[in-house]
Amino acid sequence: MSATRIPGPGANVAVCRKARGLSQSALARRAGVSVSLLSKIEVGDRALTQGIAAALAHAMDLTLDELLGTASVRRVDENGLTALNHAIRRFDIADTPPPHPEDLPGELDGLNGHRYRTELSAVLRKLPAVLTGATNHAHATGSPDAWARVADAYSVVYWLAARHRWTHLAELAVMKQRLAAERAHPVAAVVAARDEAGTFLNSGDFAGGLAVVDQAIIEAESTLRDRDRAFGLGILHLRGLTLAGRLKDGATAARHIDAAWRTAEEYGEDADEHGIHFGPQQTATHVIATRADLEDHRTALETAEDLMRGGTSLPATRIGPLHMNLGRSHLALGDRDAALASLEEAWAVAPEMARVHPTSQELMRVLTSLHRRSNPRLTRLAKRAGVPF
Repeated sequence: MSATRIPGPGANVAVCRKARGLSQSALARRAGVSVSLLSKIEVGDRALTQGIAAALAHAMDLTLDELLGTASVRRVDENGLTALNHAIRRFDIADTPPPHPEDLPGELDGLNGHRYRTELSAVLRKLPAVLTGATNHAHATGSPDAWARVADAYSVVYWLAARHRWTHLAELAVMKQRLAAERAHPVAAVVAARDEAGTFLNSGDFAGGLAVVDQAIIEAESTLRDRDRAFGLGILHLRGLTLAGRLKDGATAARHIDAAWRTAEEYGEDADEHGIHFGPQQTATHVIATRADLEDHRTALETAEDLMRGGTSLPATRIGPLHMNLGRSHLALGDRDAALASLEEAWAVAPEMARVHPTSQELMRVLTSLHRRSNPRLTRLAKRAGVPF
């Protein structure tokens, strides 16, 4: 095994702890975890879960994103990020509308196609122009359809920012998304609330996120009808079960899981609306992740077997994280080979996401720490990920 320290979110814990002059005992006591667990996380013998990370972050007066670390911007993406910030700043400025507004739906669909394939660089490259065109067209027409398109574009901004843990950009995107949704159809406000709850999830304020979800569910039940109602309630319950799982609130998680399954059955086959997938298969992937958060790893793996047995039509943006979650369940149960196989699958399906996702980074860090002899598969994957091993 290499003596080189492998980077990953768990490696940030010791850095942040020492910067605050805290001993392991003091931090463990504040966070409500054992010293043994904290020590294993810091050296790479245990993966840092986002639930534990949130507790450690709170104990050090940090947000979850600050503890996990922000994904760096590759040089080739810097211009895209600059252009995106420029487009967001001009939300309230009515500029020249696009000459062919009929192309806007297709451009947004194309952008979401890159998103579904987890092509983060392509999303960042094309997003500023799509956002600018949609915003200027909405100012020119004032139609609910046009403003719904703006809200959908900002949902993509939130997704991109959340993947990189760009906290301030994610929060700014949701703020603009809600403003656009106020001028659009009721379902746009529900999608915006779902993304707003996501900013609480990303920061580690899981209870706050659940409060946002509960309020949005009440609104959705009174404003949405038919298929929009099933979709809106469904995506809110998926966000709710994720937040409850991170909070280790099994009862609340079970409530949202049951409701998500019911709305998924009502909704029917998996489909995407407003850039977001929902349906029975999507619900299964969220349940798997939440079972892992609740440390019910065998149920997570059994649910995955049922999902994969019949095949899935879900895009890479869901299949990649699914394999990451399976990897952490395999690792928790002591099956390193299966964990490595799952991590390899995640990289094969969604390489750009695997490069920046904290779960993928932690799996890589812990697997490289635990292996006491050369492993060609792990060496190849570490080289691909750009980490020394």
